Amino acid sequence: MSTTQAADVVIVGGGIMGAAAAFFLRRRGRSVILLERGLIGQQASGVNFGNVRRQGRALAQLPLANRSRAIWGRLPELIGEDAEFLASGHVRVCYTEAQAAVFERYAADARGWGLDLELLSGDALRKRFPFFGPEVAAGSYSPIDGHANPRLAAPAFGRAARRAGALIIENCEVLAVDKDSEDFRIAAADGRAYRAPAVLISAGAWADRLSAAFGEPVGMLAHGPQMAVTEPVPYGLVPVVGVSTPVAEEGVYFRQVKRGNIVFGGGLRGPAFADRMRAYVEPENTLRQLRELRRLAPALARLHVIRVWSGIEGYIADSRPVLGASARVPGLFYAFGFCGEGFQLGPGVGDVMAELIATGATSTPIEAFRVGRFARPVLQRVA
Repeated sequence: MSTTQAADVVIVGGGIMGAAAAFFLRRRGRSVILLERGLIGQQASGVNFGNVRRQGRALAQLPLANRSRAIWGRLPELIGEDAEFLASGHVRVCYTEAQAAVFERYAADARGWGLDLELLSGDALRKRFPFFGPEVAAGSYSPIDGHANPRLAAPAFGRAARRAGALIIENCEVLAVDKDSEDFRIAAADGRAYRAPAVLISAGAWADRLSAAFGEPVGMLAHGPQMAVTEPVPYGLVPVVGVSTPVAEEGVYFRQVKRGNIVFGGGLRGPAFADRMRAYVEPENTLRQLRELRRLAPALARLHVIRVWSGIEGYIADSRPVLGASARVPGLFYAFGFCGEGFQLGPGVGDVMAELIATGATSTPIEAFRVGRFARPVLQRVA
Protein backbone atom coordinates (compact mmCIF):
# COMPACT_ATOMS: atom_id res chain seq x y z
CA MET A 1 0.00 0.00 0.00
CA SER A 2 1.51 3.28 -1.15
CA THR A 3 1.98 6.20 1.19
CA THR A 4 1.35 9.83 0.42
CA GLN A 5 4.37 12.13 0.47
CA ALA A 6 3.72 15.63 1.75
CA ALA A 7 5.44 19.01 1.49
CA ASP A 8 4.67 22.69 1.85
CA VAL A 9 4.57 23.07 -1.95
CA VAL A 10 4.24 20.62 -4.84
CA ILE A 11 5.46 21.89 -8.20
CA VAL A 12 4.08 20.22 -11.33
CA GLY A 13 6.52 20.69 -14.19
CA GLY A 14 10.30 20.74 -14.14
CA GLY A 15 11.31 23.26 -16.77
CA ILE A 16 13.51 26.20 -15.90
CA MET A 17 10.65 27.95 -14.07
CA GLY A 18 9.62 24.98 -11.97
CA ALA A 19 13.23 24.09 -11.15
CA ALA A 20 14.07 27.70 -10.27
CA ALA A 21 10.93 27.98 -8.12
CA ALA A 22 11.95 24.82 -6.23
CA PHE A 23 15.38 26.30 -5.57
CA PHE A 24 14.11 29.67 -4.39
CA LEU A 25 11.37 28.11 -2.26
CA ARG A 26 14.01 26.09 -0.44
CA ARG A 27 15.99 29.28 0.13
CA ARG A 28 12.85 30.63 1.79
CA GLY A 29 12.62 27.58 4.03
CA ARG A 30 9.68 25.84 2.34
CA SER A 31 9.68 22.08 1.80
CA VAL A 32 9.22 21.24 -1.87
CA ILE A 33 8.35 18.27 -4.07
CA LEU A 34 8.86 18.81 -7.81
CA LEU A 35 7.20 16.34 -10.20
CA GLU A 36 8.42 16.16 -13.81
CA ARG A 37 6.92 13.78 -16.36
CA GLY A 38 10.27 13.36 -18.15
CA LEU A 39 13.62 14.82 -17.24
CA ILE A 40 14.29 18.27 -15.80
CA GLY A 41 14.54 20.77 -18.66
CA GLN A 42 13.70 18.20 -21.32
CA GLN A 43 10.86 20.12 -22.93
CA ALA A 44 10.67 23.76 -24.06
CA SER A 45 13.25 24.91 -21.50
CA GLY A 46 15.89 22.71 -23.11
CA VAL A 47 15.22 23.12 -26.83
CA ASN A 48 14.91 26.89 -27.23
CA PHE A 49 17.43 29.34 -28.70
CA GLY A 50 19.01 30.31 -25.38
CA ASN A 51 18.35 34.03 -25.68
CA VAL A 52 18.84 36.00 -22.45
CA ARG A 53 17.36 39.22 -23.81
CA ARG A 54 15.22 41.94 -22.32
CA GLN A 55 14.81 44.26 -25.28
CA GLY A 56 11.85 43.66 -27.54
CA ARG A 57 9.67 42.38 -24.71
CA ALA A 58 6.30 43.84 -23.85
CA LEU A 59 6.92 46.70 -21.44
CA ALA A 60 4.90 45.01 -18.68
CA GLN A 61 7.41 42.12 -18.74
CA LEU A 62 10.46 44.33 -18.18
CA PRO A 63 10.41 44.40 -14.35
CA LEU A 64 10.35 40.61 -14.37
CA ALA A 65 13.03 40.48 -17.08
CA ASN A 66 15.24 42.87 -15.11
CA ARG A 67 14.88 40.77 -11.97
CA SER A 68 15.73 37.67 -13.95
CA ARG A 69 18.76 39.26 -15.63
CA ALA A 70 20.19 40.06 -12.21
CA ILE A 71 19.89 36.37 -11.28
CA TRP A 72 21.53 35.23 -14.53
CA GLY A 73 24.55 37.31 -13.57
CA ARG A 74 24.81 35.56 -10.18
CA LEU A 75 24.39 31.92 -11.27
CA PRO A 76 27.81 30.64 -10.12
CA GLU A 77 27.29 32.19 -6.69
CA LEU A 78 23.69 30.97 -6.39
CA ILE A 79 23.69 27.51 -7.94
CA GLY A 80 27.37 26.73 -8.48
CA GLU A 81 27.17 26.67 -12.29
CA ASP A 82 27.00 29.36 -14.99
CA ALA A 83 24.95 27.42 -17.61
CA GLU A 84 27.34 29.01 -20.15
CA PHE A 85 25.69 32.40 -19.59
CA LEU A 86 27.58 35.07 -21.47
CA ALA A 87 26.72 38.78 -21.25
CA SER A 88 27.65 39.19 -24.90
CA GLY A 89 25.25 41.99 -25.73
CA HIS A 90 22.13 41.70 -27.86
CA VAL A 91 21.44 43.66 -31.03
CA ARG A 92 18.08 43.82 -32.81
CA VAL A 93 18.25 45.05 -36.37
CA CYS A 94 15.75 46.01 -39.03
CA TYR A 95 15.57 46.56 -42.79
CA THR A 96 13.26 49.58 -43.02
CA GLU A 97 13.07 53.14 -41.73
CA ALA A 98 9.57 52.42 -40.45
CA GLN A 99 10.91 49.69 -38.19
CA ALA A 100 13.78 51.95 -37.12
CA ALA A 101 11.15 54.40 -35.88
CA VAL A 102 9.64 51.54 -33.86
CA PHE A 103 13.06 51.04 -32.25
CA GLU A 104 13.18 54.72 -31.29
CA ARG A 105 9.74 54.65 -29.66
CA TYR A 106 10.50 51.44 -27.81
CA ALA A 107 13.84 52.74 -26.51
CA ALA A 108 12.15 55.88 -25.18
CA ASP A 109 9.40 53.87 -23.48
CA ALA A 110 11.74 51.16 -22.11
CA ARG A 111 14.01 53.69 -20.40
CA GLY A 112 11.34 54.30 -17.79
CA TRP A 113 11.27 50.54 -17.11
CA GLY A 114 15.00 50.31 -16.41
CA LEU A 115 16.22 49.26 -19.86
CA ASP A 116 18.74 51.52 -21.60
CA LEU A 117 19.29 50.88 -25.29
CA GLU A 118 21.77 52.33 -27.76
CA LEU A 119 20.36 53.12 -31.21
CA LEU A 120 22.70 52.78 -34.19
CA SER A 121 22.28 53.27 -37.92
CA GLY A 122 24.30 53.71 -41.09
CA ASP A 123 28.06 53.98 -40.67
CA ALA A 124 27.87 53.84 -36.88
CA LEU A 125 26.09 50.47 -37.00
CA ARG A 126 28.57 48.96 -39.48
CA LYS A 127 31.56 50.30 -37.62
CA ARG A 128 30.36 48.57 -34.46
CA PHE A 129 29.15 45.41 -36.21
CA PRO A 130 30.85 45.07 -39.60
CA PHE A 131 29.39 41.62 -40.31
CA PHE A 132 25.93 42.99 -41.17
CA GLY A 133 24.73 42.87 -44.77
CA PRO A 134 23.96 46.00 -46.83
CA GLU A 135 20.19 45.77 -46.34
CA VAL A 136 20.41 46.20 -42.55
CA ALA A 137 19.20 49.74 -41.86
CA ALA A 138 19.39 50.23 -38.10
CA GLY A 139 20.01 48.48 -34.82
CA SER A 140 19.10 48.61 -31.14
CA TYR A 141 21.86 47.43 -28.82
CA SER A 142 21.51 46.17 -25.24
CA PRO A 143 25.05 45.65 -23.89
CA ILE A 144 24.35 43.40 -20.88
CA ASP A 145 21.86 41.02 -22.46
CA GLY A 146 23.30 37.81 -23.84
CA HIS A 147 22.81 34.07 -24.11
CA ALA A 148 23.10 30.79 -22.23
CA ASN A 149 22.90 27.07 -22.92
CA PRO A 150 19.29 25.92 -22.53
CA ARG A 151 20.36 22.29 -22.22
CA LEU A 152 22.28 23.17 -19.05
CA ALA A 153 20.20 25.84 -17.29
CA ALA A 154 17.11 24.00 -15.98
CA PRO A 155 19.07 20.88 -14.92
CA ALA A 156 21.51 23.15 -13.06
CA PHE A 157 18.63 24.70 -11.10
CA GLY A 158 17.23 21.23 -10.49
CA ARG A 159 20.51 20.00 -9.05
CA ALA A 160 20.82 23.11 -6.89
CA ALA A 161 17.27 22.64 -5.60
CA ARG A 162 18.02 19.01 -4.76
CA ARG A 163 21.18 19.97 -2.91
CA ALA A 164 19.14 22.55 -1.00
CA GLY A 165 16.72 19.83 0.13
CA ALA A 166 13.97 19.74 -2.50
CA LEU A 167 12.61 16.33 -3.51
CA ILE A 168 12.97 16.16 -7.32
CA ILE A 169 11.07 13.28 -8.92
CA GLU A 170 11.61 12.74 -12.64
CA ASN A 171 9.73 10.38 -14.98
CA CYS A 172 6.61 11.07 -12.92
CA GLU A 173 3.51 11.84 -14.97
CA VAL A 174 0.81 13.68 -13.04
CA LEU A 175 -2.67 12.38 -13.81
CA ALA A 176 -4.77 14.68 -11.64
CA VAL A 177 -4.58 17.48 -9.10
CA ASP A 178 -7.54 17.81 -6.72
CA LYS A 179 -8.20 19.72 -3.54
CA ASP A 180 -9.95 18.63 -0.38
CA SER A 181 -10.90 20.95 2.47
CA GLU A 182 -7.26 21.62 3.35
CA ASP A 183 -4.71 20.24 0.92
CA PHE A 184 -4.15 19.51 -2.74
CA ARG A 185 -3.84 15.85 -3.65
CA ILE A 186 -1.71 14.92 -6.64
CA ALA A 187 -2.04 11.51 -8.28
CA ALA A 188 0.80 10.16 -10.44
CA ALA A 189 0.63 7.55 -13.19
CA ASP A 190 2.84 5.14 -11.24
CA GLY A 191 0.35 5.05 -8.36
CA ARG A 192 2.24 7.35 -6.05
CA ALA A 193 0.43 10.23 -4.35
CA TYR A 194 1.47 13.60 -2.99
CA ARG A 195 -0.17 16.33 -0.97
CA ALA A 196 0.54 19.95 -0.07
CA PRO A 197 -1.35 23.10 0.92
CA ALA A 198 0.10 24.87 -2.13
CA VAL A 199 0.62 23.78 -5.73
CA LEU A 200 2.48 25.52 -8.53
CA ILE A 201 1.50 24.50 -12.07
CA SER A 202 4.47 25.13 -14.35
CA ALA A 203 3.84 22.37 -16.88
CA GLY A 204 4.39 24.35 -20.07
CA ALA A 205 2.22 23.37 -23.02
CA TRP A 206 0.43 20.80 -20.82
CA ALA A 207 -0.55 23.24 -18.05
CA ASP A 208 -3.88 24.30 -19.51
CA ARG A 209 -5.32 20.83 -18.89
CA LEU A 210 -4.59 21.21 -15.19
CA SER A 211 -5.85 24.81 -14.91
CA ALA A 212 -9.03 23.86 -16.77
CA ALA A 213 -9.72 21.16 -14.16
CA PHE A 214 -10.00 24.01 -11.63
CA GLY A 215 -12.37 26.00 -13.84
CA GLU A 216 -9.67 28.24 -15.32
CA PRO A 217 -9.16 27.19 -18.94
CA VAL A 218 -6.67 29.28 -20.88
CA GLY A 219 -6.78 27.78 -24.36
CA MET A 220 -3.15 27.30 -25.37
CA LEU A 221 -1.84 26.22 -28.75
CA ALA A 222 1.35 24.24 -29.25
CA HIS A 223 3.98 25.35 -31.74
CA GLY A 224 7.51 24.18 -32.40
CA PRO A 225 10.61 26.38 -32.68
CA GLN A 226 12.67 25.73 -35.79
CA MET A 227 16.23 25.47 -34.54
CA ALA A 228 19.57 24.53 -36.12
CA VAL A 229 23.31 24.70 -35.51
CA THR A 230 26.25 24.93 -37.91
CA GLU A 231 29.72 23.51 -37.97
CA PRO A 232 32.21 25.39 -35.76
CA VAL A 233 34.19 28.31 -37.16
CA PRO A 234 36.58 30.73 -35.41
CA TYR A 235 34.80 32.69 -32.70
CA GLY A 236 34.16 36.31 -33.61
CA LEU A 237 30.42 37.12 -33.74
CA VAL A 238 30.03 38.24 -30.14
CA PRO A 239 26.50 39.65 -29.70
CA VAL A 240 23.25 37.77 -30.05
CA VAL A 241 21.55 39.06 -33.21
CA GLY A 242 17.85 39.13 -34.07
CA VAL A 243 15.76 40.73 -36.82
CA SER A 244 12.73 42.83 -35.88
CA THR A 245 10.20 42.80 -38.69
CA PRO A 246 6.45 42.49 -39.31
CA VAL A 247 7.24 39.83 -41.94
CA ALA A 248 7.36 36.51 -40.09
CA GLU A 249 9.75 34.79 -42.50
CA GLU A 250 12.36 37.53 -41.99
CA GLY A 251 12.49 37.23 -38.20
CA VAL A 252 15.60 35.07 -37.82
CA TYR A 253 18.17 35.21 -35.04
CA PHE A 254 21.59 33.74 -34.36
CA ARG A 255 24.33 33.51 -31.76
CA GLN A 256 27.83 32.07 -31.82
CA VAL A 257 29.01 29.96 -28.91
CA LYS A 258 32.61 30.02 -27.72
CA ARG A 259 33.18 26.59 -29.33
CA GLY A 260 32.52 28.29 -32.67
CA ASN A 261 29.14 26.88 -33.71
CA ILE A 262 26.40 29.24 -34.91
CA VAL A 263 23.01 28.48 -33.33
CA PHE A 264 20.10 29.93 -35.28
CA GLY A 265 16.32 29.89 -35.49
CA GLY A 266 13.28 32.06 -36.02
CA GLY A 267 10.97 32.71 -38.94
CA LEU A 268 7.88 30.55 -39.15
CA ARG A 269 7.07 28.10 -36.36
CA GLY A 270 6.61 24.42 -36.99
CA PRO A 271 3.97 21.85 -36.02
CA ALA A 272 3.90 20.54 -32.46
CA PHE A 273 1.51 18.14 -30.75
CA ALA A 274 1.40 18.18 -26.98
CA ASP A 275 -0.83 15.10 -26.80
CA ARG A 276 1.63 13.05 -28.88
CA MET A 277 4.79 14.58 -27.37
CA ARG A 278 6.08 15.36 -30.85
CA ALA A 279 7.34 18.45 -32.67
CA TYR A 280 8.88 18.71 -36.11
CA VAL A 281 11.34 20.80 -38.10
CA GLU A 282 10.02 21.54 -41.57
CA PRO A 283 12.91 21.50 -44.09
CA GLU A 284 11.51 24.47 -45.98
CA ASN A 285 11.72 26.53 -42.79
CA THR A 286 15.43 25.73 -42.44
CA LEU A 287 16.02 26.70 -46.07
CA ARG A 288 14.22 30.02 -45.53
CA GLN A 289 16.28 30.65 -42.40
CA LEU A 290 19.49 30.08 -44.33
CA ARG A 291 18.37 32.51 -47.01
CA GLU A 292 17.58 35.17 -44.40
CA LEU A 293 20.85 34.55 -42.54
CA ARG A 294 22.80 35.24 -45.75
CA ARG A 295 20.88 38.50 -46.10
CA LEU A 296 21.50 39.43 -42.46
CA ALA A 297 25.18 38.41 -42.21
CA PRO A 298 26.72 37.37 -45.55
CA ALA A 299 29.68 35.69 -43.81
CA LEU A 300 27.32 32.91 -42.72
CA ALA A 301 26.44 31.96 -46.31
CA ARG A 302 28.85 29.03 -46.74
CA LEU A 303 28.44 27.28 -43.37
CA HIS A 304 27.20 23.71 -43.13
CA VAL A 305 24.24 22.84 -40.91
CA ILE A 306 25.02 19.83 -38.72
CA ARG A 307 21.80 19.44 -36.71
CA VAL A 308 18.20 20.67 -36.56
CA TRP A 309 15.64 20.29 -33.78
CA SER A 310 12.32 21.47 -32.42
CA GLY A 311 10.25 21.20 -29.24
CA ILE A 312 6.80 21.85 -27.81
CA GLU A 313 6.04 25.41 -26.70
CA GLY A 314 2.72 26.72 -25.37
CA TYR A 315 1.24 29.88 -26.92
CA ILE A 316 -1.63 32.02 -25.63
CA ALA A 317 -3.83 34.16 -27.88
CA ASP A 318 -2.95 37.49 -26.25
CA SER A 319 0.80 36.63 -26.15
CA ARG A 320 0.94 37.14 -22.39
CA PRO A 321 1.85 34.38 -19.93
CA VAL A 322 -0.24 33.16 -17.03
CA LEU A 323 1.60 34.03 -13.85
CA GLY A 324 0.43 34.33 -10.26
CA ALA A 325 -2.28 33.00 -8.00
CA SER A 326 -5.45 31.27 -9.13
CA ALA A 327 -8.51 33.51 -9.22
CA ARG A 328 -10.68 30.67 -7.89
CA VAL A 329 -8.71 28.29 -5.66
CA PRO A 330 -6.64 29.38 -2.64
CA GLY A 331 -3.17 27.87 -2.62
CA LEU A 332 -3.09 27.26 -6.38
CA PHE A 333 -0.48 29.11 -8.46
CA TYR A 334 0.41 29.22 -12.15
CA ALA A 335 3.50 29.96 -14.25
CA PHE A 336 3.06 28.90 -17.88
CA GLY A 337 2.26 30.06 -21.40
CA PHE A 338 5.34 32.16 -22.13
CA CYS A 339 4.86 31.94 -25.90
CA GLY A 340 8.42 31.00 -26.79
CA GLU A 341 9.92 33.85 -24.73
CA GLY A 342 10.28 32.24 -21.31
CA PHE A 343 13.92 31.17 -21.13
CA GLN A 344 15.33 34.54 -20.06
CA LEU A 345 12.49 35.01 -17.59
CA GLY A 346 12.86 31.55 -16.02
CA PRO A 347 15.06 32.36 -13.00
CA GLY A 348 13.08 35.53 -12.27
CA VAL A 349 9.77 33.69 -12.53
CA GLY A 350 11.03 31.08 -10.08
CA ASP A 351 12.11 33.78 -7.64
CA VAL A 352 8.85 35.73 -7.99
CA MET A 353 6.68 32.64 -7.52
CA ALA A 354 8.68 31.56 -4.47
CA GLU A 355 8.19 35.03 -2.99
CA LEU A 356 4.48 35.02 -3.79
CA ILE A 357 3.87 31.53 -2.39
CA ALA A 358 5.92 32.18 0.74
CA THR A 359 4.70 35.69 1.58
CA GLY A 360 1.43 36.22 -0.30
CA ALA A 361 2.83 39.12 -2.34
CA THR A 362 5.65 39.95 -4.72
CA SER A 363 7.79 43.04 -5.14
CA THR A 364 7.73 42.61 -8.93
CA PRO A 365 4.46 43.60 -10.62
CA ILE A 366 2.76 40.64 -12.34
CA GLU A 367 -0.87 41.80 -12.36
CA ALA A 368 -0.94 41.94 -16.18
CA PHE A 369 -0.48 38.17 -16.29
CA ARG A 370 -3.30 37.06 -13.99
CA VAL A 371 -5.31 34.03 -15.06
CA GLY A 372 -8.50 35.93 -14.20
CA ARG A 373 -8.34 37.74 -17.53
CA PHE A 374 -9.73 34.59 -19.15
CA ALA A 375 -12.78 34.37 -16.87
CA ARG A 376 -16.05 34.36 -18.74
CA PRO A 377 -18.47 37.11 -17.66
CA VAL A 378 -21.48 36.01 -15.66
CA LEU A 379 -24.67 36.81 -17.53
CA GLN A 380 -27.34 38.49 -15.42
CA ARG A 381 -30.91 37.30 -15.94
CA VAL A 382 -33.26 40.17 -16.76
CA ALA A 383 -36.53 39.97 -14.80
